[in-house]
Amino acid sequence: MSSSVKTLKTPKTLPARPARNSEKPAARRRALPLAAVTALAAFAPLVWGTTYLVTTDFLPAGHPLFAGLARALPAGLVALALGRALPKGVWLFRAATLGLLNIGFFFPLLFISAEHLPGGVAATLGAAQPLVVVFLAVAVLKERLLFWRLAWAVTGAAGVGFVVLGRSAGMDVLGVAAGLAGTASMALGIVLTKKWGRPAGVRPIAMVGWQLTAGGLFLLPVTLLVEGFPPVFDARSVGGYLWLGLVGGLLAYALWFWAIGRLPVTRASLLGFLSPLMAATLGVLLKGESFGPLQTLGLVLAFGAMLLGQLGGGRPGGRLPRPAA
Repeated sequence: MSSSVKTLKTPKTLPARPARNSEKPAARRRALPLAAVTALAAFAPLVWGTTYLVTTDFLPAGHPLFAGLARALPAGLVALALGRALPKGVWLFRAATLGLLNIGFFFPLLFISAEHLPGGVAATLGAAQPLVVVFLAVAVLKERLLFWRLAWAVTGAAGVGFVVLGRSAGMDVLGVAAGLAGTASMALGIVLTKKWGRPAGVRPIAMVGWQLTAGGLFLLPVTLLVEGFPPVFDARSVGGYLWLGLVGGLLAYALWFWAIGRLPVTRASLLGFLSPLMAATLGVLLKGESFGPLQTLGLVLAFGAMLLGQLGGGRPGGRLPRPAA
């Protein structure tokens, strides 16, 4: 009897170890550290900071609507082909709404601002976005208004004010109004993206395709009515449109919307301060723009708020919310 018991115990205990060990690496692969998600998300505002230089130096002037259309629609069709999914049911309305807020309204306002303001100033207007997101998150997502969130958002907004009020800012009322309106539009788009999440089984690239295509289809008739036929192209403008569409549109937005589902919404919006920093740096290095002491202080405040806002207050491990049936 004792020998038979021993032979029965051996096969029960041996197979258990490899099964447990084989599951651990898969779990590690699925969970990205919060710092890695933040670093990938930061790619988007850094690329968007180049928009202002590309707009003024590569694209034909006076065609902000066409610039938005060229950035949105071709990249959206590519993303639809890669994502292989179309919105259904309630997502027809949601995709159209997000496409208008994040693309259809935001893109032309962005290019109008870029044409009427120096790059650093135009980009820094977008740094007011975290302050708008803080209050929208309370109203739409029912989040608590935490002091650390409000403090960094107000600090960044103060930096925006210093840049805009600087004597050498090159102010233009239309450019400032367009920049602030575009900031508010995308802030609401970010909050609704976080609220609605992503449909089950739909990849982030498909969500990007829905929004870029919806925004592009909205801009198509508006562009033809307001601006008429497209401008004459040359190699320089084609390169600018390709950069804005494929890198600044398709790739940057795919990473951005993917990261929003995993980061606290205010933490993600604070990364927007990287955009004015990139635009200002390019303006100084490549265009000879100069910032006075007040504007320099504003950029430092905006960047400091972004950096310190990443060091605490956020809960790691955020995931995309599951959609309702």
